[in-house]
Amino acid sequence: MDGRFIGIELRSLNNAVRRYLENSESPLAEDKLTCSNAWIIGYLSRAHGDVYQRDLEEEFGVTRSTISKVIMLLEKKGIIQRVSVPHDARLKKLELTEKGKEAALKMAENGARMEAQLTKGFTDEELLQLADYMQRMRENLGEKAEVIHNTDKGEEI
Repeated sequence: MDGRFIGIELRSLNNAVRRYLENSESPLAEDKLTCSNAWIIGYLSRAHGDVYQRDLEEEFGVTRSTISKVIMLLEKKGIIQRVSVPHDARLKKLELTEKGKEAALKMAENGARMEAQLTKGFTDEELLQLADYMQRMRENLGEKAEVIHNTDKGEEI
């Protein structure tokens, strides 16, 4: 390539998307929510069935303490609530409040506008090809992460 690095280009694009979403008229600005908060709200709004803290830990690859802090923040802002389940008093499922559902709807609309702006001028074929390239890059990094993980354990490559 001409001296550009794909990783840097992707990071730059990610930053541009984040700025677009944070600076547009959205519930993110109203409630001082981060894009990470929005991902959790979106996940809860699309979930089929009960969602628990461990589900978010697994989905977003974060630690229990990190997701616990985010959940407490979203509860404090009135976006989500913890609800007891009848089959296990220790478990609390996570649900969007009415305010959270409204925020999720607004975020979905804003996301659709951003997606249209982001993909303007691309054909359907180009978008499918781009999605395929990005999936292959994620898979490549997954393979590399496995090699690094195994090496860190002192195993032979």
